[in-house]
Amino acid sequence: MDGHEIWMEECAKINFEAKPRRYKEGTRTSEDAARQLQCDVSNIAKSIVFEGQDVAIIVITSGSNRVDRKKKLKKILGYKPGQASPEYVLESTGYAVGGVPPFGHLKETIKIIDEDLFKYDLIWGAGGTADTVFPITPEYLKEICNAEIRDVKQ
Repeated sequence: MDGHEIWMEECAKINFEAKPRRYKEGTRTSEDAARQLQCDVSNIAKSIVFEGQDVAIIVITSGSNRVDRKKKLKKILGYKPGQASPEYVLESTGYAVGGVPPFGHLKETIKIIDEDLFKYDLIWGAGGTADTVFPITPEYLKEICNAEIRDVKQ
């Protein structure tokens, strides 16, 4: 079972009707996904994983933004989270780098959503693999993730 099939099972558990799209050319980076979808890179909701003290920290940010781990995440969390290795990402979420979805992780995670995503009516997140994406509104994403909305960009 690949990451997308695992993610679809997790979606079914919460009654989220995903409408994924799969691209053989890949959607590993925000730029790749935007090119495939023919949208602005800012409409891509990339999931960045950081090493937390007890659980992984997932920051869901606009594809055009970089996360300010040293100042803004430190202020939000009370400590500066560590850079996550590909092994940590897979172990902590159940998904490989390039395909980490914003929700449906196999272990508990803390989620923070970039406030900039709320500028858009529709955003696109990874669907469990580096070649799948799905559409969602920022409001519904916040509801599903039970996440805090914060300014996280550099």
